[in-house]
This record gives sequence, structure tokens and C-alpha cells, in this order.
Amino acid sequence: MEIINSVKELKEKVSALRGDGKTVGLVPTMGALHAGHASLVTRSVKENDATVVSVFVNPTQFNDKKDLASYPRTLDADCALLESIGATYVFAPSVEEVYPEPDTRSFSYPPTDTVMEGAFRPGHFNGVCQIVSKLFMMVEPDRAYFGEKDFQQIAVIKAMVADYVAKDTDWAKRLEVCPCPIVREEDGLALSSRNTLLAPEERAIAPNIYKALKASVKYSKTHSVEETRQKTISDINAVEGLEVQYYDIVNALSLESVTSWDEADHVQGCITVFCGATPIRLIDNINYK
Repeated sequence: MEIINSVKELKEKVSALRGDGKTVGLVPTMGALHAGHASLVTRSVKENDATVVSVFVNPTQFNDKKDLASYPRTLDADCALLESIGATYVFAPSVEEVYPEPDTRSFSYPPTDTVMEGAFRPGHFNGVCQIVSKLFMMVEPDRAYFGEKDFQQIAVIKAMVADYVAKDTDWAKRLEVCPCPIVREEDGLALSSRNTLLAPEERAIAPNIYKALKASVKYSKTHSVEETRQKTISDINAVEGLEVQYYDIVNALSLESVTSWDEADHVQGCITVFCGATPIRLIDNINYK
């Protein structure tokens, strides 16, 4: 495994792979890697001749400077993990390398990027599209892997890729976006780099988020969408130290809210919860049908 810090070297390495007829997988990350990330990389290694993993805390997708400053950074440990599971290249650039000048591009894919996280974190998905599109242009991967914990993010990235396909962009026409299942702790908590920020007492209550989501699936069989939504919010808020920021039950494709279970073929519940006094912002989701 090689660690690459410059865009120029990354492009040279990938170009050499393409010259040899090799397929390339890309796993974009912000580091502080865990078993969830490892599952994406392992799948890419299995499905491609070479795998590029980016480790870059992207400043343009943070609308809270404190959140950016506190985001965990563990590059040495990340690289050790990635080498052990077969990554070919780690792309770990500086902010100046990725953004030699401000990125003024604007991406807009409503309602996909304007609801839920888009409503509560203005500019977040524009920043996501900025960095992910840059990585796609640098690597031009055959496949790119994203975890379904960030369910809305995948929908936004798919919309962005479709936009580039409509513009007849070569890398987009070849690219397959590959969603990968959520990886959870034994107690149900969705793996997240932010979990490392939880104090012991906060970590102890965090699994109640998934517990309530699981219970809501059974509850939904005999109750309406709105009753299910309200019950889930109430169950989580009843736990001292947890506070729901939003819980929406949506069409899994368009991300528009549904009012009845028959409104869409696939229905997803997407939630964000504040945990603890700090607080730490945790996201999760669950499928209803």
C-alpha cells in the first residue's frame, strides 16, 4: 500500500492502472476509520483490481466550525487498518492540495438535498458534492462505495452523478455508485467516527436510538405513518440525554415525506439525535418496506 498526498501523483498512479486495463474502486472517507469503513474497503478490494481510499476531513461540508475542529483525526491508525485489509492507495491530501483556490461551484438537487440534513445543515450537501465530484474527477473510478448510514448522502451523490451523465461526462457514464449496508455494534449503535467523541455515559444511552427504530417497524404494521413517527420521537426523547432533532419517514428514492405506507414502494425512516450535554449529533435510518 502507498500513501499519496498530491493530486498529480494520484492521477499518475490511476492512469498507470488504467493503462494496464485495471479496474479501480474508490472509497471516500473523512478518516477515523472503523469496521463500517472497513466493510466498504473490503468490498472494493473484492470487486476491483485496485482500491483508492481517500482520507480527508473536508471543510466545505461543515457549517459549524466547532464541529470541524472536533472531528476525530487518526491518520496513522487509519493507514494501518487500510493496509491490513488490502487497500492499494491511500489519498491523504492537505486542504491546500484539494482546494488550491476556493471552490465556488454550486450543486442543487431538490428535494433530495433540501430536506432533513439539507434543511438543518445549510450548505452541507453542496460541500459533499464539491469534494466527491473532485475525487471522482481525480480517480475516475469504476465503482465508488458509500455506507447506507448516510442514506441521504447516497441519494444526493446519485443525483449528482446523474447530472454529470446528462452532461455526457465520461467518468460519470462509467461510474457505479455502490451503497453498502450499515454496520452496527452488538448493541445496535450504528458505527460512526463520531462515536469516539461520546463519553461513557453517552455511549451507554446511544443504542436507544436503534432500539426505538426497530420497535417502530413492528408498530408501523398497525399504525399510520404520523403515529409511527411521533411514537419513535417520544420513545427516544424519553431517554434522558437524547433529543431528536428530526425524524422523517420518506420515499426512499425521492426522499419526500410520505403520509401513508402505500405512497411508495420503498419507505425509509431517517433520524438525527443529539446525544449528551455537548451534544454529539448521531444519525441513523431504517427501512419500513
